[in-house]
Formats: sequence, structure tokens, C-alpha cells
Amino acid sequence: MKCPFCGHIEDKVIDSRPTEEGSAIRRRRECIKCNSRFTTYEKIEDTPLIVVKKDGSRQIYDRNKVINCVMKACSKRPVSLQQAENLAADVEQQLMNTVKREVQSSEIGEMIMKHLKELDEVAYVRFASVYKQFKDVDTFMAELSKIISENKQ
Repeated sequence: MKCPFCGHIEDKVIDSRPTEEGSAIRRRRECIKCNSRFTTYEKIEDTPLIVVKKDGSRQIYDRNKVINCVMKACSKRPVSLQQAENLAADVEQQLMNTVKREVQSSEIGEMIMKHLKELDEVAYVRFASVYKQFKDVDTFMAELSKIISENKQ
């Protein structure tokens, strides 16, 4: 670490402790050359998750977008904001567990659909109708038939 006072690059660590939030380590250092003391903070580099949209554009992942689209699908359904936030947290955790730093928006959509299907089937169909861009009633009915047949099993 370069001394901010004299520019010398050798120092020794005198004290080391985590910050109050626990997200970084605070280190007190002393320059070997001028004996000046200074503080440094060490933290994990946070690489944002990038979402690749259908048109090829890229955006930083936004958890609030997931919550908003889930709440729209769950409009007038017995699904609480807490359940929507839990769903978004589950999706985010799945994304963070992958090694990839870029993910297709379609992958996120599939994850949301899977969770919505378990949470509320009506909300699932609403979300699927927008996400899969149903062209006509037949496509919509095919999705409904699939859900009905799965429920009978």
C-alpha cells in the first residue's frame, strides 16, 4: 500500500477489524519510512449482474423490476407484497449462484414463471400470456390445458 504522506510502498498493518456493517475490513497501517499512520478499507469487489434483453441490449439487473412484474401478474389475487419480494429474492439467489455475470432475460422470465406457477396459477397464466406473447386464444387455451392436465396428475 502506498503511503499517502511520503509515497513509500512498504508499510505494516497495526490493527485490523471488520466495519460495523461487516461488508469491509478496516486496517490501520504504519509507513515503514516516515512512520505516519493511515487507514485503508478492504472490501469484496461487487460485479453487477447484466441482463441481455431480446434485442441484444444490456442492462444492470434490477430486483424491483421483478417485483413489479410479479405484482402486476398478481393484481387482485391473494398474493402479498412479501410473497412477491420472496419470489424476487429466490430468483436473484438463483442468478447469483450461477457463475455467469451475464444472463438472458428469457432465463429470468422462465425462473419467474416457475415460481409463479407454484405461488398462484392465475398469476402464472397472466405472466405467461405477456412473457410468451400469446398470439391468439388457441395459444392461450393450450397453456391452460397444460396446467389443467398437470393438476390432474
